[in-house]
Amino acid sequence: MVEEESIDVSKIVESDIEVSISNEDETTFKDLVKLRCSNIINYRNCDFKSFDTRQLSLLINMDVYKWGFFTRSNWVDRPDNTRSLLLICNAVAQGDCRTLGECLGLIDVLCEACEKIKWKAPSKIQREAIPVALKGKDVIGLAETGSGKTGAFALPILQSLLENPQRYFALILTPTRELAFQIAEQFEALGASIGVKCAVIVGGMDMMAQALTLAKKPHILIATPGRLVDHLENTKGFNLRALKFLVMDEADRILNMDFEVEVDKILKVIPRERRTFLFSATMTKKVQKLQRASLRDPVKVEVSTKYQTVDKLQQSYLFIPVKFKDVYLVHILNEMAGNTFMVFCATCSNTMRTALLLRNLGFNAVPLHGQMSQNKRLGALTKFRAKSRSILISTDVASRGLDIPHVDVVINFDIPTHSKDYIHRVGRTARAGRAGKSITFVSQVP
Repeated sequence: MVEEESIDVSKIVESDIEVSISNEDETTFKDLVKLRCSNIINYRNCDFKSFDTRQLSLLINMDVYKWGFFTRSNWVDRPDNTRSLLLICNAVAQGDCRTLGECLGLIDVLCEACEKIKWKAPSKIQREAIPVALKGKDVIGLAETGSGKTGAFALPILQSLLENPQRYFALILTPTRELAFQIAEQFEALGASIGVKCAVIVGGMDMMAQALTLAKKPHILIATPGRLVDHLENTKGFNLRALKFLVMDEADRILNMDFEVEVDKILKVIPRERRTFLFSATMTKKVQKLQRASLRDPVKVEVSTKYQTVDKLQQSYLFIPVKFKDVYLVHILNEMAGNTFMVFCATCSNTMRTALLLRNLGFNAVPLHGQMSQNKRLGALTKFRAKSRSILISTDVASRGLDIPHVDVVINFDIPTHSKDYIHRVGRTARAGRAGKSITFVSQVP
């Protein structure tokens, strides 16, 4: 331990040597200061439990965090671990992805996976939930869409899968088909280097083809409750008796869509000895009931914004007679050309009508609604994500859960019925710190 006098970091001379310290070496704070250099990459085994917060802060400011020894095992038992972790995460926010994983207790292969998909710093829900999940606890996460929930449950599941590999390891229940495919994409991206096999089991797809996929026994199942129950009851040889993890993503929406009966059936056929993660935007009475039925001594992690919009979202509304709504929509799309738009309509028929109108006028518009086949819905999302279409005309099927990062403007062509639906709609823009605009058309009841 060094004395309390300040240390002039600028006077520390960087060297060009590469140093590797073994577990047996006793390393002091002063040693670290002397060895500070940008290419020390093997300095992983330092035990810094004796360092105080001031010294930790100084080391972090000196870029020592890039050396890779700030692992979970080093900070988890410290009396000031919260302060230390915040300091480390603050350093991670400067751009070192590898340390992101190590701060949260993730193994190297998952740290590298985070780096490949450009996850540079943990979101708030990830910082709160992942260390708890890695301790073996059940988790209740209250967080809005777009908060990084998928990473919060996917990374602990993948780490556990590496420690205990088996088929049918985890089941993720989602309310919508589109969200199921999105979650599968993130699991496959994070698990690409370790050979993780995923299967998406949702309605609107061929049952026989899905049965053949299930026969291959994937590691991760992402499913909507209704179609999963169909397979549990009708697909010969398929069961989840060996399941280790259950995740219910957007649990409030699952229950609001009247999947309670299906969820109860699923809970009855999976093991009681399992880990359960429940994520929801709100803690409704139905969600509380589901929590009591499915989780054991859970840790509650709450980062929900209580249905608030973000500061960088510019919201406006227009009073327009119903008969002029189409004209104003075309005018806005022309005036704001070059942006990407999501236009929300109340019904499937109005969604199709508006999309056809815009396409006949030369706009790159694509519709998305619940009466489309699953392949067409996925195709519409793919075109919009790839920016080959700049305008997505949609019902509320796309208002929650979907991560479409480049939406510049949201237009509420029809006003949503509930205030929560408004929040979810305009939440498609101004995501991840970016600015965005929303425009709501207000007219008389037709």
